[in-house]
Amino acid sequence: MKLVCLDLEGVLIPEIWIAFAEATGIHEFRRTTRDEPDYDKLMRFRLDLLKRHNLKLPDITRVIGGMEPLEGAVEYTRALRERTQLIILSDTYQEFAGPLMAKLGYPTLFCNTLTTAPDGGITGYKLRQENGKKHAVAAFKSLNIEVFAAGDSFNDLAMIAEAGNGCLFRAPQSIREANKRLPCMDSYAELLACIDAFLAKNA
Repeated sequence: MKLVCLDLEGVLIPEIWIAFAEATGIHEFRRTTRDEPDYDKLMRFRLDLLKRHNLKLPDITRVIGGMEPLEGAVEYTRALRERTQLIILSDTYQEFAGPLMAKLGYPTLFCNTLTTAPDGGITGYKLRQENGKKHAVAAFKSLNIEVFAAGDSFNDLAMIAEAGNGCLFRAPQSIREANKRLPCMDSYAELLACIDAFLAKNA
């Protein structure tokens, strides 16, 4: 059996924190896992920003409610699921992802959760598992499932390496330069062709 594991933000949907930065005018929220490899450091930075600007979960979910998947992502996801099983491995949060998962046709999503105060303030976050993307791929492999993995950020590299099959997708130049051994696809057509080759191998 074979399956595909994809990152979510930057691959199928826009970066939520960048959209929030644009909606609030607070440029610092544009910092993502494309820029900062230390996820805990990044999230502590975001939580501090939210507290300083008195922004709460409903402020973020209002922005998410107006977001759409990336152009072509709905059609791509449908075409991919006609070929094989798809799992989304993301460092986003259940509290963020719901509306966008509906627009993508509810693919299976493994992600994290937030902790909130009664007034909606975000007080922290709970990882599903430390380095969860890599461990999910390893678990699938332990079931004798071959995995293809793709993503665009620092936090996707361990997942791709663990899969042994995969590529970067629309990754920034800094990540491409630091990982030249990995192919990088820039369109859904290219990514689907790469996955088709994976599925056809030893079929």
